[in-house]
Amino acid sequence: MRLLPTFALLAAISILSGRTFAADTSTFEKDVRPILKAHCFHCHGESGVVEGSLDVRLKRWILSGGDSGEAIVPGNASESLLLERVESGDMPPGEKNLSAEDIASIRKWILDGAKTAREEPLTLDDGDYITEEERSFWAFQPIASPEPPVVKANASDNPIDAFVLDRLHREGLAFSAAADRHTLIRRATFDLWGLPPEPEMVDDFVNDPSDHAFAALIDRLLASPRYGERWGRHWLDVAGYADSDGYTNQDTEREFAYFYRDYVIDSFNDDKPLDQFICEQLAGDEMATGDDASQLTPERIAQLTATGFLRMAPDGTASGGIDRALAANETISDTIEIVSTSLLGLTVGCAKCHDHRYDPISQADYFRFRAIFEPALDPKQWKVPRQRRMSLYTEEDRQARKAVDQKAKEATAKRSKRQQEHLDRTLYEELLVVPADRREAVESAFKTEKSKRSAEQVALLEEFPNVGNISPGSLYLYAQQRARRASDIERAADALEQELIELARNEQLAKIPEEHREAVAKLASMPADKWTSDQQQLATEFPGPLVDAASLETFSPDGFAEVQRYREAAQICRKVDAKTDLANMQNEINAIRATAPKEKFIRVLTEPANHVPPTHLFIRGDHEQPGQELGPSELTVLKGNDPTEIEANDPDLPTTGRRLAYARQLTNGKHPLLARVLMNRVWLNHFGRGIVDSPGDFGFLGSKPTHPELLDWLATDLMRGGWNLKRMHRMIMLSQTYQQVSTRTEQLDRVDPDNRLYARMTVRRLESEAIRDAMLVANGTITNRLHGPPVPVKEDAVGQVVLGKEMLDGERKPTGKSQLGEEASRRSVYVQVRRSRPLGVLETFDLATVAPNCTIRNYSNVATQALLLMNSAFVIDQADQLAAQAIRAESEVPQQISNAWQRCFNREIENGVLTELTNFVARQTSAFRSRDAKLSAEAAHRLALASACQAMFSSNEFLYVD
Repeated sequence: MRLLPTFALLAAISILSGRTFAADTSTFEKDVRPILKAHCFHCHGESGVVEGSLDVRLKRWILSGGDSGEAIVPGNASESLLLERVESGDMPPGEKNLSAEDIASIRKWILDGAKTAREEPLTLDDGDYITEEERSFWAFQPIASPEPPVVKANASDNPIDAFVLDRLHREGLAFSAAADRHTLIRRATFDLWGLPPEPEMVDDFVNDPSDHAFAALIDRLLASPRYGERWGRHWLDVAGYADSDGYTNQDTEREFAYFYRDYVIDSFNDDKPLDQFICEQLAGDEMATGDDASQLTPERIAQLTATGFLRMAPDGTASGGIDRALAANETISDTIEIVSTSLLGLTVGCAKCHDHRYDPISQADYFRFRAIFEPALDPKQWKVPRQRRMSLYTEEDRQARKAVDQKAKEATAKRSKRQQEHLDRTLYEELLVVPADRREAVESAFKTEKSKRSAEQVALLEEFPNVGNISPGSLYLYAQQRARRASDIERAADALEQELIELARNEQLAKIPEEHREAVAKLASMPADKWTSDQQQLATEFPGPLVDAASLETFSPDGFAEVQRYREAAQICRKVDAKTDLANMQNEINAIRATAPKEKFIRVLTEPANHVPPTHLFIRGDHEQPGQELGPSELTVLKGNDPTEIEANDPDLPTTGRRLAYARQLTNGKHPLLARVLMNRVWLNHFGRGIVDSPGDFGFLGSKPTHPELLDWLATDLMRGGWNLKRMHRMIMLSQTYQQVSTRTEQLDRVDPDNRLYARMTVRRLESEAIRDAMLVANGTITNRLHGPPVPVKEDAVGQVVLGKEMLDGERKPTGKSQLGEEASRRSVYVQVRRSRPLGVLETFDLATVAPNCTIRNYSNVATQALLLMNSAFVIDQADQLAAQAIRAESEVPQQISNAWQRCFNREIENGVLTELTNFVARQTSAFRSRDAKLSAEAAHRLALASACQAMFSSNEFLYVD
């Protein structure tokens, strides 16, 4: 008798929660609504648009029909207008018709009676109708804490192996054999460093007799700064890191973006808990208040720098010729896409203009999510990139800068005084060659203020342009014309001297008796060695009329002094170089200024105090059509397990605190997605494939997890272990799953061709950065230095993007060859990420996209990659460097080849391969010498060995990790 009440209770619960149908009965919510949502809602019900008066968002509205009457007749497919229209291809309009499978689903639903799984809501005015079928989707469920299964013949005590092996056994599979140590060290080093191991590391590991050698190797790899560079690069992909603003063709450089890159690298190296890492990036500016917020301690700088995560989206708002309001809203949209795909693994951005076509994310949800960030990213009070920078200057820096500025000011005043002296001297020199009778007028015209010159003065200076054009800006030209000016002065001096001599002769001639004047005057026109004795006596008696340059000073001291003034001016003119003098003084000023502490800035996201802007839903996503006002909130479908609301304005903070509240909500251990998304990405970067193969989309269109229990166990273990990532690396890499060989078998190819079940390791191609860096490691030229400004990129003469500082001529064409030195050999993570100029050698091998971020790398296999390895100047140069390294290390050709092989592949070369390559190098050496008789034997050998090294770089074994 006691069973009856229990049965009645269960029946009541069943009635309240839904309806019971046969297992194969179609329901609107499960079978039809997803189809209509994807293809029909936007014209029939969404955002107030109801074409033909037909709203298809609820079954009862479909039943009511529109202008053409009832849309469906339950149980009667042939009388259902909706089915007729989709079968004919009339609906939806356009080229994209429903698939045969979708049409069959609608037909079956109608034939089954057009049933709903439960009572429908009375209204959809709030825009957040989510069916139970949608809520029950795996990604929206709380993260479970499953126990590792007990599996027969499991020799491993690693929980990961239990989950993987249990799944393999269900398919009749088992683990493959363990990889050898050469394979393991190359695999582990590339995984954790993104670099190949050095030969000494390989020897140490291979010869280590300890059973714990691999664990020790992992610890060594995790302790190296190279680890942060490698795993920081993974995060920079999803953050959309770039060193330029994008959006327009101008693609303005982001001068200090690299501080965020360095923060990310340091966070991974320091094993910063991932929950803290996430919180700092979302709300680092809100994590300290009062005096703590204003003190730029290293910890505070790190928190502020972390908010650069929210500054990574393309931002063209500082560019000219753009719609600034549109650009600001695009930046906000891209920021939301970066946040949602990287942390939630959801394509929230698809709900910007309308409800998400596939996932239970309404447009209202999108704008509530946007409201979390709007106080800091307010399009109505937008700040362009330069306004969102924070100086790292300390008070000591400011005082040092003040002292330097004072010293530079004094040096500048000294240079200005010297410049004026050069201007005065130049004017003085140019006036010397102006006719004496006009000199005073020309000088007066020049010294008259330009705006006050009379027409006559303007005309006078135009007549004498060498005077009129004297200015600080043209002083360098006059310095270049010193020889011309000195010659002009010397000619003027010669003319003046001759004039004064004639004048002195005439004056002296007039003083002698008239009867001797003619005879004395005749002497002046005759050479002295032709004089007779009488004429010599006459010259001695009357020397005055015979005055010359040597005696001018005696007879015309003032005239002589004037000539000397000219000659001295000419000497000074030749000697004094104003251009060089002023340039040297400017260099001194620059050297003084260079001693000042350089002011650096971090790119931050902050929000003004007491700033609570409203957020409106944009009708059809148009920012010029604001609709209802919405408050901040997590996505509705994700709130089931943690209904905590985000306050619109936290009274305990000077800011709204929205981002901080959301960050804490994300990391409180109850969120269904964050830990799953993070651990799936970690798994992806160890195995080449995520447990969910679409790491940026955990929604309905994304891939389903191959091992859902394992993913939940990893996510739970991450949170229970303090969000410690290095701990998770150790667990994954010490598993039998990770240490398998990659050998394919007929059975595995038949049962699991894509290796989704992990019965072996997957062979993975290296990322573009790892390929470039591996070449630098192989030839020993890599520069291992943390942090700092990016290595610049430029376009060369043929438009290829290469490393180098841009140097352009007057026509803005590349010119010269910039020398980067060791900078050119830095790791690829430090190469400038210019959105419009991806480095050519990286782009060819599928560089991460930054539009706006990259949730998963592509791995193509195209002809251009082989062509690059054959023809790239970079690859050819690196091969030559490897050959040179091998020649320095070994004297015999076989040993040189063995050395290069070891550095490329981290293993010994087989005898047969060695013989083949030795013969190849010999043939190539002969070929090179036959083409160029002047080529020395040593040079020809190096070229031949470099050809062999280039072949090694181009091989699959180099490009792939086993």
